[in-house]
Amino acid sequence: MTKLTVNNEAVEYLLDPATPLLWALRDASNLTGVKYGCGTGACGACTVDVDGRAVRSCQVTIAEVEGSFVTTIEGLSRDRADPVQLAMLDGNVVQCGFCIPGMVMAASALIKARRDPSEADIRRAITNLCRCGIYPRLVEAIQKAARVARGDETIDAGTRPGIDPAEAARAVPALSPR
Repeated sequence: MTKLTVNNEAVEYLLDPATPLLWALRDASNLTGVKYGCGTGACGACTVDVDGRAVRSCQVTIAEVEGSFVTTIEGLSRDRADPVQLAMLDGNVVQCGFCIPGMVMAASALIKARRDPSEADIRRAITNLCRCGIYPRLVEAIQKAARVARGDETIDAGTRPGIDPAEAARAVPALSPR
């Protein structure tokens, strides 16, 4: 049995200790925001926060992170109010969305470590791959997220999950129902 804290919940995995953290999170905990991309740690789609560090979950076993605090995109902010999530939405960074959970987790860990990351800091820390090519907007969004996290700026949270489309149309005219 391997014991972790996942999204602030104590978890005991009855899996082989050599199981990659990615598969424990996706298959045993049903946390599918953690994506399988390449399996080699190159793409970053599987990035999670382990004790405040961005970790490629396909590259560590559950035994290696036993006793750790693991946060996935699902545990970062249930209402999408995390500064990184808000800045990504505000900056229209998200396109297909596949790589975004890993990027959000990597950016969140960076901002925890560096309250005012430079463009160079961001480019060094966020090595996740994106086929949609969001990189120019990504740097700007992460810098904005850092300002929000520091309290230097605010972002309107916008529409929350589960809102009725007709209600959303009041705030966003382009979404008016037909």
